[in-house]
Amino acid sequence: MESQARSVRITYPINHQKTFLVTGGTGFLGSHLAVRLLAYGHRVFLLARGRKGDSAVARVRRLLDWFDVDDGTRSMLEVLEGEMAQPLLGLNEGDVQAVIGRVDEIVHCASDTSFSARKRDHVVRTNIEGLQNLLEVVQEGRCRAFHLISTAYVAGMVSGVCREAFGDVEAFHNIYEETKFRAERIAADHCDQNGIVLYVHRPSIVYGDANSGRTLLFNALYYPIRTLNYFQRLYTRDIQENNGEKAQGMGVHMASDGTLYLPVRIESLDASGVNLVPVNHFVAAFMAIRKEKPEGGVFHIVNSRNTAIRQLVVYIRRFFQLSGIRIAEPDEFIKQPKNGLELLFENHIQVYGSYMRDSRVFENSRTAAILAGQDVVCPDFSYETFATCMRYAVDMDWGRRLYQEGDTGCAKKSLMDTKRSPHRKSAG
Repeated sequence: MESQARSVRITYPINHQKTFLVTGGTGFLGSHLAVRLLAYGHRVFLLARGRKGDSAVARVRRLLDWFDVDDGTRSMLEVLEGEMAQPLLGLNEGDVQAVIGRVDEIVHCASDTSFSARKRDHVVRTNIEGLQNLLEVVQEGRCRAFHLISTAYVAGMVSGVCREAFGDVEAFHNIYEETKFRAERIAADHCDQNGIVLYVHRPSIVYGDANSGRTLLFNALYYPIRTLNYFQRLYTRDIQENNGEKAQGMGVHMASDGTLYLPVRIESLDASGVNLVPVNHFVAAFMAIRKEKPEGGVFHIVNSRNTAIRQLVVYIRRFFQLSGIRIAEPDEFIKQPKNGLELLFENHIQVYGSYMRDSRVFENSRTAAILAGQDVVCPDFSYETFATCMRYAVDMDWGRRLYQEGDTGCAKKSLMDTKRSPHRKSAG
């Protein structure tokens, strides 16, 4: 299948700016890619949906404010209000014709990242049926390059080296991995049959900007740490205000060195680690791959080194001034069953358990060669990087203060309400 998906080449005329359709444009990766494409002078259609009483345009406005996008750049973006799970993406006829007639390349970022089996139907609707709806819309159009934002974890339940290529997978840890794997196959078949160049971008775990810590999403890397910080605040307040009755019941106390002692053992193997890439590296890698490989292919956007869970625990204890948290081998829990706080922690983070005991290693020789040629380097996940990201997360109260006035550090600009057509609203 790999050779089929790479059988077509696409050429880019010098200085010719293109029109992109970006799905999932109000999400973490989609918004970053859309803004970078705009910065390069491309025109962007951004597919977005209204949510919780906000229109798609209002949601995009907040994002552009957060990114501090100037008015001139905004004029290159048009918002299409739609829904991936609906036929023809829920677009009206005018918007469908605009996509068919004007879009040169598609960046498909929209996906449901839920791991829970009980959400299976919704994940399938978004990740599989939504992709099929998108492909149906563009099948007759001018688009000749399709960028599918997948995940390195389509490798499924394996250990050791995961190849940078299409392959067979027998089992998955969750519905997210499964549907992203299926989506790759659907996209490969469609693109091969229709002469479209397919790029499958497979990032590992993406966190915030390595330089500023800024992020729009506080799951994955952040969620287990956020849970420990929640315990810290809860039991510190209990100790300060209620003589620590609840804390004592969980074995929590203030240690002599001033740290809060949380008796939490985290199950992990010595070989376990998480592969972490900052969002700024992901975006730079995406742009480099698109520039360098006109024939498309499969690309692992990953870190050359995993970060051991043991090292993350050291970072957590240091930054949050905690003690008692440590790594334990699986056998230890047989000899000494989990305590109440450990059971509570496990209940909160159970969907991430397999990633905290992960032994997968992602081969990325093709991508590494491209990035080396353009001096794109993934930074190590050092304590300084960790501290920068956690400082931002705490300042934003793990996302609750993300869009509050004065918290983004960006100039507040407004989207003009002028319509470019009876169907689309401009972001300029």
